[in-house]
Order: sequence, then C-alpha cells, then structure tokens
Amino acid sequence: MPSLRTALLQSSGRPGAVAENLKTLDEAAARAAEAGARLLVAPELFLTGYAIGDAVPVLAEPADGTGARAVAEIAVRHGLAVLYGYPERDGERIFNASQLIGADGVRLANYRKTHLFGCFEQEWFTPGEQTVVQTDLDGIRIGLLICYDVEFPENVRAHALAGTDLLLVPTAQMHPFQFVAESVVPVRAFESQMYVAYVNRVGPEGEFEFVGLSCLAGPDGTVRTRAGRGEELVIGEVDPEFLAASRAANPYLADRRPGLYGSLA
Repeated sequence: MPSLRTALLQSSGRPGAVAENLKTLDEAAARAAEAGARLLVAPELFLTGYAIGDAVPVLAEPADGTGARAVAEIAVRHGLAVLYGYPERDGERIFNASQLIGADGVRLANYRKTHLFGCFEQEWFTPGEQTVVQTDLDGIRIGLLICYDVEFPENVRAHALAGTDLLLVPTAQMHPFQFVAESVVPVRAFESQMYVAYVNRVGPEGEFEFVGLSCLAGPDGTVRTRAGRGEELVIGEVDPEFLAASRAANPYLADRRPGLYGSLA
C-alpha cells in the first residue's frame, strides 16, 4: 500500500474573516497538491478564527453550511482531501468541530471536540459525546480529535483499539504549553502505535499566543516533519508498511491487561 502524503497547514488565517481564510486554504491546497499530497490538514477553528469571542454564534454554521460547501469546492479543484476546524451549529448548540472532506467533495467525517479547554471554550461550546470518529482514506483508517483531546491518553488509546492508523488533531496550542507539541504528541503516537498529525495555529490572536510547532509524529515516536514558529506548510509521509512493522515489534497493545483498569473509568 502506498504512503499517504499529508500536508500540515500551520496558519491562523485572519480571525473573523471566513472568505479570507478560505482563500488561504485554497492557496495551501494548491501548493499541497503540487507537492503530491493527498490530504491537507488545517488548524482548530481555521474557518472562522479561534479568538472571536461573541462572534462565535454569528459565524457558527451547520455541518453542511456555506463554509463546508466552499471547502468541498477546494478539495475537488485540487484533488485532495481537506480537514478543517469550524464552529458547528446544531439547533441551539454550538460545537468546536472539525470536518474531513474527500477529494470528490463528499464529507467523510465530522467530529465534535469532547474536552473543552479553558473559560473561552466552556462559555461558547457544548462538548461532544463521541470519542472515536473514523473514516478511510486511500486505505488508511483516519481518526479525528481536536487539540486538548489528545492530551488525554484515554482518547488516543480508544482510537488505537478501534484501529486508527492516522490521527488528525487540528489544534490551537498556546504559550506556555508548547511541551505538548514537542513531547506529548510524539509519545502519544508511540504508546498507541499510530501516526499523529498535530496542526497548530501560530502567532498572537486576542489574548492568546499560539506556538506553532505543528508536526507529524510516527509510531516509533519520531517526528517526521516539524514546522517552526511562523506561517508554514510542511509535508510528511504516512507509511502503512512502516506502521505494520512498528505494531508487530511494539508489545504495548498486546501486553495490555484491561481487567486491571476498571478503576480508570
């Protein structure tokens, strides 16, 4: 099975400016496709911006809203799948969500963040209730989480047990928590034997300072590609043959003793 070339868009776009953010996404998709990528991953709440305060209910849209249709057009135009973050409206509730659109413009998966971080998110968003959301892309099982979710090992282990090969984690990681990007994410990839694409916002936005450092971590705990502290598009390979070999060599999942872990729940 061939590798899945994956592009990570490290950018905050322009908060509150959906049209401009879609243009940035379109330009990144063109560059990613030219480099042979089959998947482009954008950060948490990329469609609208993160620090948008009371504009959240104004800019929130349903999963099949105008933003989703615009992203689908981008995916089709450039022939690659696109994962992006956005505020999803469902009736009176708003979720911090991410959506994966296939190269044919069809929605492959939609995920609602289950662990909300800080006062801002807890004020505006409803937590999701489904931990494991998956789909398949080019023969690789894709799983979705968002930012803070990946800091809970239970979430990632649940994906491992469900067969996730590549975990996509759009994020808004801020100072002073850069150790998550530098250390926690590669460990999560190793301990649960999967690839993890952690794709961050960057620079100042409202009261926040996003640290960048987006990465694609492999199942051996090494970082295959890493962005710096600025706007950047980086590309890495998700190799299913290497993943299979790593899983065969690493005993973590096989040596688990679930009967001992009941107190964790």
